[in-house]
Amino acid sequence: MDLRERIGAGLKAAMRDKDAARLSTLRLINAAIKDQDIALRGEGRADGVDEAGVLAILGKMVKQRQESARAYEEGGRLELAEKERAEIGVIEEYLPRQLSAEEVEAAVTRAIADTGAAGLRDMGRVMAALKEKYTGQMDFGAVGPMVKARLA
Repeated sequence: MDLRERIGAGLKAAMRDKDAARLSTLRLINAAIKDQDIALRGEGRADGVDEAGVLAILGKMVKQRQESARAYEEGGRLELAEKERAEIGVIEEYLPRQLSAEEVEAAVTRAIADTGAAGLRDMGRVMAALKEKYTGQMDFGAVGPMVKARLA
């Protein structure tokens, strides 16, 4: 079952269970995917978002909600921060397991070796290789500086 089908099945289950919080989050996910489908159709890609694109959308949604939760906590709005964290939990159910710090280190080492990267000029190739293989499994904002330090 691909990711879109899993999200659709989750949406139906949330409707059946009358789980309003889960239902609203899954509807937001569906809307984000459909928005991207429409944008790609404008570029001539009728097939829409692929699996990696859906993972990227989900990763972006998690990051947005983490930032919102942090802002709400700083503003003393703990109930809104908790709502954001609940949405993160629902979204993360559809993301692959996050790699541990050791696994990220090993993946970076492997990507540098596989691409034959020798300096900072090759950082883009290394990051592209990591994104191709590990989309949704690691935080590329944190991995970027790690790759840069290794190549410097």
